[in-house]
Order: sequence, then structure tokens, then C-alpha cells
Amino acid sequence: MTSDITQTTLDILGHLVAFDTTSRNSNLPLIEWVEAYMRPSGARMERIPSPDGEPKANLYMSFGPQDVPGYILSGHTDVVPVDGQDWTRPPFALTIEDGRAYGRGSCDMKGFLACCLAAVPRLAAAQLTTPIHLAFSYDEEVGCTGVRPMIAVLGGRKVVPRGAFIGEPSSMQVTIGHKGGQRYRVDIKGKAAHSSLAPQGVNSVEWGARLVAFIRDLAERTAAHGARDPLYDVPHTTLHCGIFHGGTANNIVPHEAWFTFEVRAIGSETAEPYVDEIIAYAREKLEPAMKAIDAEAGFVFTPAIGLPPLETVPEAEIAVLAKQLAQGNAHGKVGYGTEASLFQAGGIASVVVGPGNIEQAHKPDEFIEIAELARCNAFIDRLIAHCSR
Repeated sequence: MTSDITQTTLDILGHLVAFDTTSRNSNLPLIEWVEAYMRPSGARMERIPSPDGEPKANLYMSFGPQDVPGYILSGHTDVVPVDGQDWTRPPFALTIEDGRAYGRGSCDMKGFLACCLAAVPRLAAAQLTTPIHLAFSYDEEVGCTGVRPMIAVLGGRKVVPRGAFIGEPSSMQVTIGHKGGQRYRVDIKGKAAHSSLAPQGVNSVEWGARLVAFIRDLAERTAAHGARDPLYDVPHTTLHCGIFHGGTANNIVPHEAWFTFEVRAIGSETAEPYVDEIIAYAREKLEPAMKAIDAEAGFVFTPAIGLPPLETVPEAEIAVLAKQLAQGNAHGKVGYGTEASLFQAGGIASVVVGPGNIEQAHKPDEFIEIAELARCNAFIDRLIAHCSR
């Protein structure tokens, strides 16, 4: 039987899922709905808009005293696309079946947002001695770009929150670490020629393939001999090439090509040494032969916005408290990135703990177990009790 709080959570989740907040779209309609929902509670609310003028915004909501460092419950409002996926249920309408709630974002991570909003009446009624903040961000799915201006605002204030719980789906297990990520686009400039005169050209596809092969070799070397952290499902730093484009016709030596690669570093490492080795190989081993044919040939490396690793020690106050609230002593680390490391870098101690299984995220017929929502509601209730002492 569904409790009243869980039913309220599902009702709210239905509203949130109905907003198509795919990262390419505005999240303002959802933000406006949340503001209207929050207004009767008396919460202090602050929009932090996108600094580049996009129709998107973060929303920061607070309960309790203003002169005491408190705790943040943080989640993102955007979702990944449904394009090309074979859904058997409507992605932007909540479907309840067999103890599961289906819909895009139900797991990642509107289920957590719904739990936060379902707790608003209890937050408003509590006699909080330590404040609790709700932080809803945008554009997490495209590089965790939206939360950055919000963290900058919070870090510049006189009273900075003491900790943050990031509600990414972790099956409510406390997650103290995740890998950092750095992505690059590599453009290869060659020299066109007729394929019958191939040695007179610089084949951008072939030279790019040589660099891709080197990245693969580096990945294998790292897997065999690199640093290890057994708390990760893949216990070492990984490298991966995801996209390769080039060429126009079989009888033309291609003069342009490009590919992407990423480095996901465990918390004890960073991506920079791996990137430096890749660039050095391109400059020192590949480009001289290319430039011997055409001085303009070579590689251009363009970084995307990177994400630092999260590395919270198990003894940290935020980790110990999270375990108490989750009623478990276990902790783990994950290979995917989250906004937690950005909060941590901004001076706000962070862990990841949220409802749902990451295996369900980003898939057709995405779902969250209703029992997971109930566990998250209990976590938040314990946080309210802890902050009311």
C-alpha cells in the first residue's frame, strides 16, 4: 500500500515528467511550476539564470536560519533525449505499473526532485536550527554546465553551506567518489589529392586513425599497469574514442577528419597527464611526416568542459551523516560523473545518494521503483529531524 507521502511524491513526479526538459530545451516552464508550488511554503527562493542569456535557470530554495551553514539537497532538471529510442510507454507522461514509475527522467533524476518537493510541507513546519536548501540545476546532461554559476554564487556568500547531498540514482547507497572526465575534439588537417596520387596527399583519416590507435594502446596499458581503486566498478582510469568522421569519396584523399576522445580518471589521478601524452605523440611522432608533405597539415585539439573527480574520504562529516540518514554503513564509488565534484571544488563537501538504479537511466522505458522513492523520503525526513535538534 502506498503511503500518503509516497503518493504525493508520485503526483509531483507526474507533473515534473510532463515537462520536456531535454537539455536542448528551456527548463523555465518547470522552474515556474516549482516556484508556484513552493510559494505557499514561505521558502526563500532565488533564480540564478543562465549567464549566456539562454532561457534556462537554476532555482535555489531555503528553509531555516540564514546565518548558519546548512545542507543542500541538489538535483538537475534536464533529461536526455528520447529520439530514436523504442518506448512502449509515453516518455513524457508518468505510467505506474507493478511498483514502478515509468517516464523520461523518472530515475535520472526527477524522482529525487519529487521527493524533495514532497518534503516541502514538512520542511516548512519544522523548527530547523540548521537550514536545508533545495538546489535545482540545468544542463547537467551536457557537461554539468548549468550548476556552475549557482555554485559560484553560493561560494561567494558569507555563510557557505557545509554539505551537499547530490541525488543522482545510487539505489540510496552513499557514494563518496566518482571519476573525473575530460573530453576532446581532435581535428585533423590533411592535404587532398586524387587517390591515384595518394602519396602526394596527407590522408587525414589515416593519420587520425594512427592517433586513435595510440589512444587505444594507452587505454590498454593503463588497464594493465595503471593505478587501481577497487571501489570503482572499473577500477582504473579509462580512455575511449567515441566519434570519427572523415572523407567524402573513395577516390579522394581526405583533407579533413575529426574524432572525439575522453579520459575518465579515478579520484587519485587527473586526466591531464593522459591528454599530455596523447598530444605529445601527435606533435612529435605523427606531425613531422605530415608536415613534410604540407606544412599546414596537423592536429588541432579542442577541449570540452571538463569535470573533476569526486574524492570524499569515508571519515568526512558529510559521508558519516549520509550513512546515518541512509541507515547503512556501506559506501562506494562510480564511473559516471556528477555535479558533486563541482560542489566539492566550490568548498561544499559532497556525496552522491539518491533513489533509483543508474542502470535504468537514459534508456527507453526509463523507470524508478516506487520503493526507492519511499526510501528517499525517509532519508529526507531523517535529515529534517537531524537539522531540527
